[in-house]
Amino acid sequence: MRIALLTYSSKPRGGVVHTLALAEALAALGQDVTVWTLGRGGDAGFFRAVDPRVCQRIVPFPDVEGEAVGPRILRSIEALRDAFDPTGYDIVHAQDCISANAVEDCIRTVHHIDHFTTPELAACHERAIVRPRAHVCVSAAVAAELREGWGIEAAVIPNGVDAARFALAAGDAPAAAAARRGWKDRLGRYVLTVGGIEPRKGSLELLEAYALLRKRRPDLALAIAGGETLFDYRDYRHRWDERARELEVEPVVLGPVPDDDLPGLVAAADAFAFPSIKEGFGLAAMEALAAGVPTVVGDLPVLREVFGAAVDYADDPHALADRLDDALSGRDRIEAGRALSAAYTWEAAAQSHLDLYRGLCLAWLDVIEDRTRRSGTARRVVP
Repeated sequence: MRIALLTYSSKPRGGVVHTLALAEALAALGQDVTVWTLGRGGDAGFFRAVDPRVCQRIVPFPDVEGEAVGPRILRSIEALRDAFDPTGYDIVHAQDCISANAVEDCIRTVHHIDHFTTPELAACHERAIVRPRAHVCVSAAVAAELREGWGIEAAVIPNGVDAARFALAAGDAPAAAAARRGWKDRLGRYVLTVGGIEPRKGSLELLEAYALLRKRRPDLALAIAGGETLFDYRDYRHRWDERARELEVEPVVLGPVPDDDLPGLVAAADAFAFPSIKEGFGLAAMEALAAGVPTVVGDLPVLREVFGAAVDYADDPHALADRLDDALSGRDRIEAGRALSAAYTWEAAAQSHLDLYRGLCLAWLDVIEDRTRRSGTARRVVP
């Protein structure tokens, strides 16, 4: 089966991580997979090496100084639409609202439901939900939002997790121990979060919790990794910086961390914080569990669905500070977390996608054959 997976960026964002891992797992199952993306900021490839069995199509997308979010969204859609040729693909699967707007006919993965105020982005989001002919969600909670909001039934296929990679980073091998030691020498004892500073990640709430926690543990650092984004969060970041000064705390803002360095950073953390106010699955937190790091997440239905009893939950800064303090003192859920993360494999995710693709192709073939019978035209052959 020839499969095109479309994503909107070459940078390390959750949807892009998902796209690449799914593409590699599908290729490992013997499928012919091509990933299409926009090479943002002059990128000629993705943020990490990709399995050579996966074909890559990187559409040049240079930055435009001073460009607002709305025009950037429209330019992104146009650039991908102009470059993408669906000819010869059995399946076209868009992984986000930009790529779903760039193609006429596709399957769409809805990772989470957003509520945008930028007009171009709000319109992009709506079209990317209502236009695709089939939908996938990475959790039942998001599928329920899709059903309640739009009357759309989606297939639920959870993310996979590269659990072995993060488990190895927490292991006894000399290279793994050296990587952890390097982060410890730099940061000391630290709580880690991955995802940057933005509203959806609960960054202000985490800042408030950290200020409370520092009163109990004055030697504790807060490290924030990630932050590569298409959106303009400068106003939010300004509020975050101002609040940090008011609280007299100085988190360590690492920015995007090279992919090879990320497992060691995660494995060396004393606790992992994931106070998101909106999520589809929580891949970064699941990677922390794979590394044996005690984890506290936002109290969301989707995260309770995915993580169960393997993590602690918090719904405000005071609770977050308390639960992180508990996590720093005890490691009683470590094995449960490791077992949970290992249960989510990309092989299983890819097989579920492949089963869905085949079922959709058969259904579409039935529709085409019915139309040809009604019109009396020759039968169209679908691969």
